[in-house]
Amino acid sequence: MLTTLVIELLDRIHRPWVPLLGAVLLSGCSSLDYYGQLARGQLALLHARQPVQTLIDDPAQPQRLRQRLALTQAARIFASASLGLPDNGSYRVYADIRRPYVVWNLFATAEFSLQPETHCFPIAGCVAYRGYYQLSRARGAAALLKQQGLDTWVGGVEAYSTLGWFDDPLLNTMLRWDDDRLAALIFHELAHQQLYVPGDTAFNESFASFVEREGLDQWRASRGLFTRGDEDSRRRDALTRLVLDARERLEQLYASGLPPERMRQAKAGEFERLRRDYRAMRDRDWGGYNRFDAWMEGPMNNAKLLPFGLYDQWVPAFAALFREAGGNWQAFYRRAGELGDLPQQERMRALESLVANR
Repeated sequence: MLTTLVIELLDRIHRPWVPLLGAVLLSGCSSLDYYGQLARGQLALLHARQPVQTLIDDPAQPQRLRQRLALTQAARIFASASLGLPDNGSYRVYADIRRPYVVWNLFATAEFSLQPETHCFPIAGCVAYRGYYQLSRARGAAALLKQQGLDTWVGGVEAYSTLGWFDDPLLNTMLRWDDDRLAALIFHELAHQQLYVPGDTAFNESFASFVEREGLDQWRASRGLFTRGDEDSRRRDALTRLVLDARERLEQLYASGLPPERMRQAKAGEFERLRRDYRAMRDRDWGGYNRFDAWMEGPMNNAKLLPFGLYDQWVPAFAALFREAGGNWQAFYRRAGELGDLPQQERMRALESLVANR
């Protein structure tokens, strides 16, 4: 079919960049195997893509799959037409990768630190994790870091953006979410294509999270649905505050200069306090709602706390910027891009000012 041919042609156009990009990456790193699995994983993803519309039109496909894909295409059209997000081939193709996550991210810290072990890449800049297309590889890498005395945590990821280098597919990993979360995920990942500042994870994720939240409100309104005051969001925000409070206490502990064994005991005590505070909040404020129990009751360490705050640290600043732009998406993107062009310290001061003056 013509649409399938288009995908194949896109693959041929983009594929020469993959070895070139790999060569650039490898020139600064001794881990040939690590970057090899990245290249193989991305290529496998590209080869698994199928045009979404072809699947929707195919009566042999499961009805549930066709319905969910039709919803994604309505959200995809809305993303570009109403939110001003990139109008390209991303999320107009689908890939069933036959696993629950597309990648697994490995986070690591020193035993008495909340500063992540960072990894730097061309284009993406420095990030606080390494991604693996196979869980066994992520766990193997984590085991090696543990032998060095580091805290580690491995978390699954349902989707990621190649920042416009390729037409990113919808994945089977995304379709298990409810309708709102699925649409929001599309808005979030397209926002990364709209604006990305290498090396500033908090800026990038907060920007995408704001676009996701505001976009979802507008998407629901366009469908005649009430904007969710969203109990789930309030619970996530409350959990984030709880974890950030624990991180602050841990940072004070690690700066205290206590002997290692006493610090180790106090660290374990802080994690147990976090669990107690969570259980009290769950039972007192949430009526026993236990969605986060498994995460909270599992093994706990510094690395497990790293993702908290990255996705929402500057969301209030972007909300203020959106109001200053009069709710105009293109004006908002221009202003956000101007912030992204600033040196990092100036950018942080500008974001802090937006939060203070909101």
